[in-house]
Amino acid sequence: MTVKTLLLAGGTLLVSASAASASGFQVSLGGQKNIGMGNVGVGLSLDQAAMFYNPGALAMVRENGVQVGVNAALARSSFRSADGGPQRTLQNEVVTPFNFYASFGPKDAKYKFGVAVYTPYGSKLKYADDWEGRFALTEINLQSVYVQPTFSYALTPQLSVGAGLMILAYGSVNLQKDIPLPTGPAHITLDGTTKTQFGYNAGIYFKPSDKLSVGVSYRSKIDATVESGDVSFTGLAGGASAATVNRGFTATQFSATLPLPAVASVGVGINPSEKLTIGLDASLTFWSAYQSLDFKFSGNNGNAGAATDANTGLVGGSNVSNSKRQYQDALTFRLGGQYKIDDKLTVRAGAAYDFSAVRDGFVGPETPDSDRAIGTLGATYQITDSFGVDASFLFEGFKERSQSQQDLVSNGTTDRVAGTYKTNIYIPGIGLHYKF
Repeated sequence: MTVKTLLLAGGTLLVSASAASASGFQVSLGGQKNIGMGNVGVGLSLDQAAMFYNPGALAMVRENGVQVGVNAALARSSFRSADGGPQRTLQNEVVTPFNFYASFGPKDAKYKFGVAVYTPYGSKLKYADDWEGRFALTEINLQSVYVQPTFSYALTPQLSVGAGLMILAYGSVNLQKDIPLPTGPAHITLDGTTKTQFGYNAGIYFKPSDKLSVGVSYRSKIDATVESGDVSFTGLAGGASAATVNRGFTATQFSATLPLPAVASVGVGINPSEKLTIGLDASLTFWSAYQSLDFKFSGNNGNAGAATDANTGLVGGSNVSNSKRQYQDALTFRLGGQYKIDDKLTVRAGAAYDFSAVRDGFVGPETPDSDRAIGTLGATYQITDSFGVDASFLFEGFKERSQSQQDLVSNGTTDRVAGTYKTNIYIPGIGLHYKF
């Protein structure tokens, strides 16, 4: 196992989680009301979270407002090696992605300005110290913040358009793994920060009647670039063995560019009555843009590059590495609804099915990905006419996913681990909103 394996694991998580509504270890957490309705929102104009789901719908949200929300994402993942042995589980880790939205504009105007701040991906995973894949990954901590200034304009009372500038304002990743050395175990830690990058989020919203609305939206690809990440080692060989054993581990920095793929979505909103709202969304994430991942290092990265040492089995190293990903475009379907019981209380429920972008034989411990079924619940309690509390709960059940060592060998993906993965994710959320 090499530094390459660790870095590629981190790259996979950073990319897979970016689309939010598509494959990967993350889920879309755009707004508490939408989450409670199965994360629908492209064909609806519920509130200021339209900036995330469909900027074109913001102009149809008549009230100005501010809202803030936070979720607690708790993953339960397990792994059983293809060689047998006990089932391994991850240590319990909680991630708290958040969102903030504010919209402004003259009363009854045709336009709205807004700003959104949200965390479309972020994860913290930690495997047991002695698990079979410890030489691929032991721990990962990923954080990100997007800022999106937005403008939306109603061309007619039924048709509006909008767009937002997506800014990857902050991104960081910390990765760790063990290194098998003949002199004993060593450990590597990787820290990287992405440079500021830009994309766009645009949409069209059409409401031909009080009972029907439709929308389309498109979030562009962003290339997340780490220009100067730090690589550090502990537990390398000392004494007489140091020069020979450690010569493949001289890298102190790395750089890489990771594609965060585009997402196209369509949605329909149906209002059978004043109290009932139903939404249906379909999204396609263009993961096929992610076929391989390449890294450059400031020194040797532990990968092949010089003749193998006959005594240690180690190689001299090189300053580049790459890994196959060969992701495929992935679809997500969502259905949800809300019912206004009275002026104070609204309840919600929804479901979704998310197809995996990861092909067989390409599953890694940093994203034990597979097709998953999703169920959600939610509610809003309106404390006053202007101020209310929103709550949501989302559950994701991943289909069990297995791969053999022969699968990895056949695909040239032996930097991953053979075995069976199973994951469930539990995500409660709470939010506050104020209309003015």
